[in-house]
Amino acid sequence: MNGVMDGVDFSSIQLIGTAVTPAVMVSGCGILATGLDNQISRITSRLRDMVREWRTLPEGHPRRTLLRDEVAIMDRRHAILAKAIGFTYAALLSFVATSLLYLLRRSLPVPEELPVASFSLGVLLLGTMAVFALASLRLSRRAIALERAELFRDGSPPGASGA
Repeated sequence: MNGVMDGVDFSSIQLIGTAVTPAVMVSGCGILATGLDNQISRITSRLRDMVREWRTLPEGHPRRTLLRDEVAIMDRRHAILAKAIGFTYAALLSFVATSLLYLLRRSLPVPEELPVASFSLGVLLLGTMAVFALASLRLSRRAIALERAELFRDGSPPGASGA
């Protein structure tokens, strides 16, 4: 058996499967990029709202300090998510290159290691993006903790059990 059965060339099917796998990863990267872009947009809007609120408060108002601290946190989150989306697009390009390299193997002597390295790079880039997304979540919790502390500074929140 030489890879052909009933007119079906299994090496072609294997090549298509090998090329499609990175294409699925491209689709996943697109979904991740959309989610990250939405988060960045929401942070941008929230930053503008907080700065607008800060400007309306009188000098020396205690909320101005809180808003300044939160803006600093949100600015760091924005920068982290901007890096995360950059890594996501780099991974997307890596997966596109992987598909292209596998398809080129039909007509050019592309070493097997090249598309494997390209795919591996894409996976590494997605892992890096995930680390940045987790760091952003951590900062988000810090901003919420500031708001919570201000909201409940006169007493414990309802149902608080110390958990």
